[in-house]
Amino acid sequence: MSEEMENITRINLDGKEFILIGTAHVSKRSAELVKEVIEAEKPDSVCIELDEQRYQTITEGSKWQDTDIFKIIKENKATLLLVNLLASSFQKRMANQFGINPGQEMIQGINSAKEIGASLVLADRNIQITFARIWHSVGFWGKLRLAKDLILSIFDDESITEEEMEKLKSQDMLNSILSDFTKSFPKLKTTLVDERDQYLAQKIKEAPGNKVVAVLGAAHVPGIKEEIKKEHDLTKLVQLPAKSNITKILVWAIPILFIALIAYTFITNPVVGAKQSISWVLWTGSFAALGTALAFGHPLTILTAFVVAPITTLHPLIAAGWFAGLTQAYIRRPSVRDFENLTEDIFSLKGFWNNKVTRILLIVSLANLGGSIGTFIGGADVIRLFLKNL
Repeated sequence: MSEEMENITRINLDGKEFILIGTAHVSKRSAELVKEVIEAEKPDSVCIELDEQRYQTITEGSKWQDTDIFKIIKENKATLLLVNLLASSFQKRMANQFGINPGQEMIQGINSAKEIGASLVLADRNIQITFARIWHSVGFWGKLRLAKDLILSIFDDESITEEEMEKLKSQDMLNSILSDFTKSFPKLKTTLVDERDQYLAQKIKEAPGNKVVAVLGAAHVPGIKEEIKKEHDLTKLVQLPAKSNITKILVWAIPILFIALIAYTFITNPVVGAKQSISWVLWTGSFAALGTALAFGHPLTILTAFVVAPITTLHPLIAAGWFAGLTQAYIRRPSVRDFENLTEDIFSLKGFWNNKVTRILLIVSLANLGGSIGTFIGGADVIRLFLKNL
């Protein structure tokens, strides 16, 4: 029992009592401890380390069959869906190997709060905002490296060792999934741990009532003990990173420059201007189409990528992958079974490619990547022909 008492931290602040339960997301005993503490303390509020999205997932199941793939593409959330799939497969691997269902202590916190009539507070920051801030902090090459590590981790079929399982018992689930990434990118700790500690602490402090129980991953408790004594601006912590003024200028200036170069060349030498235009169309269209073909897109999807890439690469707010993905989704609309089999199919390369949902996500990503490569090569050729014509 002394070990369990170490997992309970009591803080008295501004006339309120806060009881922090440091849980292990893969420990059955943690769920029992949550139940015992809430029933004994009868708090006014119960805070849990979930955001709205993860709350729905943990209470309603993944419900992949209800996913609107068209909406996912239009809202540019394909990468987020891939990350969610990674998290689901990671949890399923643990469940299959150790017979443990991660998140039971959160479910117990939800149920116990309802049983005693306490207010339930979803205290964690939106996972999409966390990933957006992470994505912004790693830079261009970091993004490529992070994407590579993410894809490789999906197909990692190695068993989780007992030693690794013991480490997971003291880690936050989100942190444990991204633990390898934080080794490669030490700066991620600020976004993944420190900022979330601040957000969680402020939400716990603002929870209604004079007695508050918070169900947290044990790794967050030390940070929250310190951060709860301070005031934190939640609005600032949920702001999506703004692009610098230089970046805003460049994303529009570069396309305008290419258009201006081609237009000027057309006026001075129509033959060379035509060559520039053809070069741009062929390089951008061909590489976007190649990326789509590598993802085994439908022939019409490949054609769509080829046709739209020369235009979308000149517009910072649209991408060839969106149109290719939407076309593929229309022609090869995923079935309920495709969504239900997602967490199984992503265990293997064959399943990842065969599932209609992941096929669409791959098409979006590879068509965009191909279009970007084509832009560099085509842009260089446009400049070469312009200089040659001077």
